[in-house]
Amino acid sequence: MAGMSVLTRDEAQTRARLLDVHHYAIDLDLTGGDETFDSRTTIRFTVLGDRSGTDTFIEVKPAELRSVTLDGHPLDPEALDGNRLPLTGLAPGTHELRVEAAMRYSRTGEGMHRFTDPADGETYVYTQLFLDDVQRVFPAFDQPDLKAVFDLAVTAPEGWTVLSNGVTEHTGDGHWKAATTPPVSTYLVAVAAGPWHSVRTEHRGLPFGIHCRRSLAPHLDADADEILDVTRACFDRYHEKFAEPYPFDSYDQAFVPEFNAGAMENPGLVTFRDEFVFRSAVTDTERQTRAMVIAHEMAHMWFGDLVTLRWWDDIWLNESFAEYMGYQTTAEATRFTGTWTDFGVARKPWGYDADQRPSTHPVAPEHVPDTASALLNFDGISYAKGASALRQLVAWLGEKDFLAGINTHIDRHKFANATLADFIDSLAAATDRDVHAWADAWLRTTGVDTLTPRLTPGENGTCALTLDRAGSRPHRVAVGLYDRDVAGDGRLTLRERVHVDVPQDGPRPLGKRPALLVPNDGDLTYAKVRFDAGSAAAVGAHLSALPDPLTRAVVWNALRDAVRDGDLAAGAYLETARAHLPHETDLALVDGVLTFAAAHVADRYVTPDRRPAALATLAGLCRDLIRRTEDGDHPGLRLIAVRHVIDVAAHPDTLAAWLAEGTVPGGPELDPELRWRVLGRLAVLGAVDEAAIAGELDRDPSATGQEGAARCRAALPDAGAKSAAWEAMFASDGLSNYLFTATARGFWQPEQAGLVGDYVERYFAEAPAVAERRGPAIAEAAGRWAFPAHAVDAGTLELGRRCLDEAGPVPALRRRLADQLDDLARALRVRESAAR
Repeated sequence: MAGMSVLTRDEAQTRARLLDVHHYAIDLDLTGGDETFDSRTTIRFTVLGDRSGTDTFIEVKPAELRSVTLDGHPLDPEALDGNRLPLTGLAPGTHELRVEAAMRYSRTGEGMHRFTDPADGETYVYTQLFLDDVQRVFPAFDQPDLKAVFDLAVTAPEGWTVLSNGVTEHTGDGHWKAATTPPVSTYLVAVAAGPWHSVRTEHRGLPFGIHCRRSLAPHLDADADEILDVTRACFDRYHEKFAEPYPFDSYDQAFVPEFNAGAMENPGLVTFRDEFVFRSAVTDTERQTRAMVIAHEMAHMWFGDLVTLRWWDDIWLNESFAEYMGYQTTAEATRFTGTWTDFGVARKPWGYDADQRPSTHPVAPEHVPDTASALLNFDGISYAKGASALRQLVAWLGEKDFLAGINTHIDRHKFANATLADFIDSLAAATDRDVHAWADAWLRTTGVDTLTPRLTPGENGTCALTLDRAGSRPHRVAVGLYDRDVAGDGRLTLRERVHVDVPQDGPRPLGKRPALLVPNDGDLTYAKVRFDAGSAAAVGAHLSALPDPLTRAVVWNALRDAVRDGDLAAGAYLETARAHLPHETDLALVDGVLTFAAAHVADRYVTPDRRPAALATLAGLCRDLIRRTEDGDHPGLRLIAVRHVIDVAAHPDTLAAWLAEGTVPGGPELDPELRWRVLGRLAVLGAVDEAAIAGELDRDPSATGQEGAARCRAALPDAGAKSAAWEAMFASDGLSNYLFTATARGFWQPEQAGLVGDYVERYFAEAPAVAERRGPAIAEAAGRWAFPAHAVDAGTLELGRRCLDEAGPVPALRRRLADQLDDLARALRVRESAAR
């Protein structure tokens, strides 16, 4: 059989001109064992025009293609070429294609994923058909602009529940039938089947449900009120924003195992990774993230599902819009009002980092020639930069005109497909502003602008402001002017936020020179910011005294960018964190700063001889936070501090005592997540053995327990453990996507650089083969988690570049390796600038 073909844009456009696809009747039988399932599909479509002898194809990736009939006439299953079944000599008019096949279950979260829960032996399956994985479940004309109506029937084992895009009905003997869908794209069809634990309710006359594995039932029940309250609040808020009512017949949210994404916007059946069903203690920021993901996916019901992109070059429109709406609507409609601070510190850096690598692309790329290229654009640019651009657009346009344009867009294109040009035309219809010029400047360009304030002194201590711009985009920003509190307690008070349009007409008079000037206060634009000398000194002395967490997020991001650019010493960042973070109250900021300080500064930006001092600084900082939270009033802050003190511990004694006691003195008790975290660090430090790991797995035999054990085993400083972990990842194909990731996360440890030195070269020799063999999800994991990120030296860079040049890695791995190598080169530059 020939290799699988990716669909090109040209082929999709040709096929869309030839065909009108009406209806799919899909019948899946999930009772045939744990390797394959049966798939029977009937497709009705029309060949357009009056030209006889039309040739086209349908995509399918079967384990066995049993039979194909076209208009009652059998076709040869042997004609299948890779994933393409040719349909030749078609006459104009309506046709009916029937295909019977056995399809293979997936263990990598692509197609029909099958999972058996180690906690109770129950099995669950669910689909993830995004982009081009429909073909793994049923044959399809697999492109977003060939929408059709779907009827789905499923035969499932006794005791299972089947969920789908519409209301499902059990008709007896394990047979389930889903309500007919309105016209949707093939990649949005969804099935989730198994002995689900379900909590059901109704809202506005529609059935709502949340579902998870039975072993997670008590954890879902504990949070069901919060999840459903957020769901209802967002649903109601979207009905205030959008003129078009919710377009589907029900709203189910299924928390599914071993899911690759955060969630997927299947109409009427959103699937989420089931880590969002919290088994262990979490912070309010983590609850806020879950609420935001619920809001994000619900925005897609209108923008993505009702109106769908024509081709994958416009994927940013789906994701940027849902990302913007997710954060904005969560802040408006739920108790989680601080979402934009979390976006600023946790999400925007993802966009800034991606936009400064050679692999950057415009938010709206013009060149997406095929589906393999499209898959690479699910990155910090399509999500975080795109959402930031929309936030800037709303600041410039005003929310009223923005929403008017959105509603025009939905009304014009509902149940159909639309392009960026359509979107801009809809916005332009709602405003006198030149939206087309804005779109060209923001959506068709790459890179991050930098805004630097320049103060011109005037008379009597006054000054005027010019915001200098390195870059080309227009920006509407607020600039915060902060004065020292007259009480002299070190606090900074906001004098005012002045609004500046960049480029400016001329200097802006400010009156008395402020103690601190913060460009982009409120974080309304997407740009790096720098400080004038006086403001930089004020940041060092008074950062934690800034009154607004969103302002502090902008400042911390500026410091982060300066470290990455070699303009601020990594040690100076750690000193600022040591001085100010113990006074921080915003959980997202504490976690974001500690994560960057540990994963980037301590692990990569400081040289190995300085790493112990960096870890000691972070450990001291975390101990200060723990002391500050002994009153019990700040459980989230304490939990973050405990997690990080575990991760940076240089000696095992304290952690071993916590594990033996089952608690941190003064709390919290060690729940499963904290126990595995402690055990993982003890494994790195060589203070536990295989017997201890096996004992912990007996105590927690869940799926996350299995992942914890895999991570701990791979982290043991033992040649045999390293060899076994490596073989599991690269030589055998038995690891699921989650177990592969867990093993990879344990394998490389900066403390063990000597022990794993020989594996660095092996990585570049063996990663391309496993990526090609096991597909995009494993390719992504191999590039993201299995990469030797700790090995910051010129030799690693040379090995990586040679791999890119000579080994021909598949696109998903190539993109990830290119990004990793750019980050590695940046880390080397940061070290070199510190040495000068």
